Amino acid sequence: MYKSIFIAAAATLALAGCEGGSVGGVQDKTKDYGIDAKGLEQLKAGIWVDPHGCDHWIIDDGTEGYLSARLGPDGKPVCSGVAVPNTATGGYKSGSNVFDPI
Repeated sequence: MYKSIFIAAAATLALAGCEGGSVGGVQDKTKDYGIDAKGLEQLKAGIWVDPHGCDHWIIDDGTEGYLSARLGPDGKPVCSGVAVPNTATGGYKSGSNVFDPI
């Protein structure tokens, strides 16, 4: 299930580069340019734990998804044990009015 979410998110992000929001050919990655366009700081992040037990920030706004490795101040991956591997936790679907059936 989560594999399909990440495939859909990757495809959406690839297509997002074709839309507006770029300055000098570089798109501002801190903004969502979709249906309910807003700054990503207005969305809520959760944590997805990868198969190795390390954390990744995850945001799902209904049509687009965002994923980033959670790193400590030293640049190393954070593996907190907050959930079992291959599990997402937290309010990562909060902050958007777009219906998400998954």
